[in-house]
Amino acid sequence: MYPEHTPRPPTARAVEVHQPTPIPPPAVVHAAPVVPVQPGTLPAVASIVLPDGRVVTGYAIDPARPEPVTAKPPVSRTAVNVALGGVGFLAVCGGLLLLTSFIAALTAFIGQLIVLAAVIFGGWIAVQVLGTSGSKSGTTVHIRKATFKRNHFHG
Repeated sequence: MYPEHTPRPPTARAVEVHQPTPIPPPAVVHAAPVVPVQPGTLPAVASIVLPDGRVVTGYAIDPARPEPVTAKPPVSRTAVNVALGGVGFLAVCGGLLLLTSFIAALTAFIGQLIVLAAVIFGGWIAVQVLGTSGSKSGTTVHIRKATFKRNHFHG
């Protein structure tokens, strides 16, 4: 049943039995009696007569006073001037950067318009020079109302 190289289980083993420990019931907690604590000095008892004739008696309670607000330390004029100068300097630098970018873009736009005009005007000139003229027999040159056709003068 068991291979030769595995140990065989012992025939009798000691068995340990664990008994659970019961949890004791919770102890009954009795609320401590409320003992009124008297203030160091007894405040004066005040009585108020209501309009319907009832009398209300009680202790006068001073209203809770908020803690005094600590005064803010004064800000020096030098610090304010330095801060405002820094903000102004940054605004001027940003404006100059935007102005420089605008001028560069405007220059590029004008350059493109010039190139476009040169291409259109050059194309018009090319059409005029290379286009067909009225006579098909040869090149016609007009100089002072005289016409030269193939080296022949026609006056």
